[in-house]
Amino acid sequence: MIRRKELDDGLDQLKAMLIEMGTRVEKVLGDAMRALEQLDTISARRIIADDIKLNQIEENIDLLGARMIATQQPVAKDLRRILVAFKMAGDLERMGDLAVDIAKVVVRLDGQTLVKPLVDLPQMAGIAQQMTRESIQSYVQENVNLACKMAQDDDQVDALFSQVIRDLYGVMMDNPKTISQAGLISFVGRYIERIADHATNIGESVVYLVTGKRPDLNA
Repeated sequence: MIRRKELDDGLDQLKAMLIEMGTRVEKVLGDAMRALEQLDTISARRIIADDIKLNQIEENIDLLGARMIATQQPVAKDLRRILVAFKMAGDLERMGDLAVDIAKVVVRLDGQTLVKPLVDLPQMAGIAQQMTRESIQSYVQENVNLACKMAQDDDQVDALFSQVIRDLYGVMMDNPKTISQAGLISFVGRYIERIADHATNIGESVVYLVTGKRPDLNA
């Protein structure tokens, strides 16, 4: 009974840390997009400086999970919970890095004016934020249907990214002087698209946790 309680306590800690990572990722993505829309380099630099916090949580998850495997010797679903925590933490840390990359673009745009209003990028980011939130929710609830929804949302993000690229190509054709900025803006679209991919990975991890089978939500 004591060992079971220790295992359950450890699993609860892992869950709490993953929820915190998800919350941080959702917030930093929103903050980075606001900084981009306002070309707010002060906020962008603050976002970059705070990046270490997600890394620290991921390290804590790795340490706790490894200790639990060594001392508690979990099996079956309990072991999957720990393995999934490792995978999710890696995805969430990378999502945070990609959001920070958006802030780095803002810094590189310091002193410039946007060549065109941002329309599709904020919509992409909004969907990616929702995916982040719902992927964590699917994990907490062990909700396979919600986890599988990530693939549908990812398709929306991909379609918007394609539109962003088409629009930027048109801008560059009309005015070659915009090529440098348009290239940076296209990077932002790519970063958001990758964040959505990682949220889909989390959905796949949740399906594996619940069913013991590794799905491919993009199949």
